[in-house]
Parts: sequence; structure tokens; C-alpha cells
Amino acid sequence: MRAVVTRVSSASVTVDGEVVGAIGAGLLALVGAGRDDDADRARALGRKVHELRVFTTDDGARSVGDLGLPVLVVSQFTLHADTRKGRRPSWQDAAPGEVAEPLVAEVVAELRRRGTTVATGRFGARMQVASVNEGPMTLHLQV
Repeated sequence: MRAVVTRVSSASVTVDGEVVGAIGAGLLALVGAGRDDDADRARALGRKVHELRVFTTDDGARSVGDLGLPVLVVSQFTLHADTRKGRRPSWQDAAPGEVAEPLVAEVVAELRRRGTTVATGRFGARMQVASVNEGPMTLHLQV
């Protein structure tokens, strides 16, 4: 499982002109599942996003879990692109949709089990993602 996680002051995802997920201050997590990923890795990624200490407070570094902040999760199979050869990315390392969809859902479920408010995009849809990055703070996670 891979994710690109960005600290945001706001983020939203729109499908066919309709906002399907939006948050204020929190994290935007673009999540991609690979061919070898499983539910254990998905839960580990959800746990990592929940506990990632990227918010600075007077008391030190804090996580969305510590601060009660939301996460917007958007599926992103392109995180598994192989661009080492030529100019055309290969997607062979990305899990097929029927495998990836439940794994992304498991990341969302793990965040919710931990008490995080989660908004989502729509799996497989053409989405427009908007965000106002804070910091900026953007990290690549892999479990």
C-alpha cells in the first residue's frame, strides 16, 4: 500500500460536478493498492495515517488522531506507476480495481475504527481533487 499524504487547511473531491467528499483542516491521503497488498497492509496504512505526527502545536507534534482532525481519502492507482523506462508509465504493479477497491475501503475502515472522521472520493470515477496545502507538508508513505 502506498499513500501521498498532505497536510491541508481544506480539501475536496468532485465527481460530475458534485462534491462527494470535503474536509476542513486535516489530511488529504491519496491511496494506491499494489498487486501484492492485502488487508493487513491496508490496516497498517490506515493506522500510520491516523498516528502520523505532522501537526505542530504548543505541546509538540500531533496527529489527526490526537487532534480529532478529519482525513479525505482518494483512491489513486497511479501511485504504483513504473516510470523507469521510456516515457509511458506502466501500471502493472497496481492492483486491479476489484482487488484495490476493498483495500482502499479497508484503509478508510481502519481510520474510522480509530475514531477519525473520513470523507472519500468515489472509487474508479474521474475525480477533481482540490486542496489548500499547509506548510506545505507532503509525505510519501509505504507499508
